[in-house]
Amino acid sequence: MGLYLGLMSGTSMDAIDAALVDFDVAPLSIVATSATAFEPALKSRIASLMESADRVSLDEIGQIDVAVAQAFAQAAIRLMRDSGVGAGRVAAIGSHGQTLRHRPDLPVPFTWQIGDPNTLAEMTGITVVGDFRRRDVAAGGQGAPLLPVFHDQVFRSADDDRVIVNVGGMANVTILSRGAPVFGFDTGPGNRLLDAWIARHRDLNFDAGGAWAGTGRSDAGLLRQLMNEPYLALPPPKSTGRELFNMQWLQNELGTRARRPEDVQATLLEYTAATIAGAARRYAPNAALYVCGGGAHNALLLAALARLAAPNRVATTAALGLDPDFVEAVAFAWFARRTLAGLPSSAGSVTGAAGARILGGVYRHA
Repeated sequence: MGLYLGLMSGTSMDAIDAALVDFDVAPLSIVATSATAFEPALKSRIASLMESADRVSLDEIGQIDVAVAQAFAQAAIRLMRDSGVGAGRVAAIGSHGQTLRHRPDLPVPFTWQIGDPNTLAEMTGITVVGDFRRRDVAAGGQGAPLLPVFHDQVFRSADDDRVIVNVGGMANVTILSRGAPVFGFDTGPGNRLLDAWIARHRDLNFDAGGAWAGTGRSDAGLLRQLMNEPYLALPPPKSTGRELFNMQWLQNELGTRARRPEDVQATLLEYTAATIAGAARRYAPNAALYVCGGGAHNALLLAALARLAAPNRVATTAALGLDPDFVEAVAFAWFARRTLAGLPSSAGSVTGAAGARILGGVYRHA
């Protein structure tokens, strides 16, 4: 059946993750992976679109849509070249694209990912499956999170309950309880606020290992205030993004009281851990937690999760045989395969949609 190539860029825009996957080897075999940073000027233009949504140029959106696809194509081509895999061996590319806006909460709900699949198919010479989220929204769902169905396929155990925790820009959990259907939702911010705060105060893209947060002290009063965010009390299905959890939201919460920046960073880290652990305790109190995404590299965050989830185990998905950096890219390769086979890859039990749907549009290479 050939190989499948998954492409993913998350809310934090830290890289374009790519994975070449062979699904003919049970349960799957990762042939090669790569992480390609966005060219800084393009990343800045994308961020500007997201942060200035009420005053953007249609010409700018159209050009960035194509530019993102070009960047995705270059990442795919480089991965194939470096791994010695020709385009003819790849059955399809599953491309998530880059989320520009996610608003399933509006009277007319929508989600919007850019990265033109036509451009991607033309540049790579490979069939592309893209635009995965909008069908779920059209069916009354949140369009997110999508990965729980994949997590259910590769991580479910007959012996114990598990929670798969994806910590990207936002954080989401997949609840895999024995004898129950898959269930999952966005818990709140993952790395997004941590990255934005350190960028403002230290001119760094991220807090490596939580080192800077480790120099501060979590502010108990501020943490209690952040925990009062109404989104946290909403019942699933639910999803969120930088439309809510952004620097303006944080500035409103901070008010005018002076605080040491490193103490705010420590509090934000505790907030991410507390919202994840709280969700796990509520919906799977006896489950082990397995972390994937960029947050899997934040040692201080993992330690906070372990403390808040104790005595339950906290590890990364590496313990289950899948590199935590590439779970999402592998998932979108899997979604492409499902779509071409005419099989659904969503679950109403996760997103609230009317039912399972075949996700994504197919863009043939010729």
